Amino acid sequence: MHRVTMDATARLLTISWAGHVDSEEARRCCEEVGRHLADIQRGGRIVTDLSGLETIDRECAVQIDRIMDLFHKRGVDTITRVIPNPYKDVGLSIMSLFHYNYRHGIHIMTCKSMEEAKRIQA
Repeated sequence: MHRVTMDATARLLTISWAGHVDSEEARRCCEEVGRHLADIQRGGRIVTDLSGLETIDRECAVQIDRIMDLFHKRGVDTITRVIPNPYKDVGLSIMSLFHYNYRHGIHIMTCKSMEEAKRIQA
């Protein structure tokens, strides 16, 4: 399951993944992210919360690629990832090298909890 929330005032988009995520769930999430990103201005921030993620299908990589491309195209400034278990990174660190190529000024942080992410975002 996924949940996408947008705080336009704070220019903050939050994506949460929980349980088992299959390619159809990832596709729906990508569509929802695209709709919400229309409201975000350059310099927006993203929080991706994987703390509830149990498993994710390999085929989801296509949709995650699309989501990362959307972040880059919209000029997202900061991406904070909540990954309590480093084994559940689902390839985000490696995929980031191809999509954000740190020269573009996207700052990426990884936290172990949402509490830590909120402290960093404040």
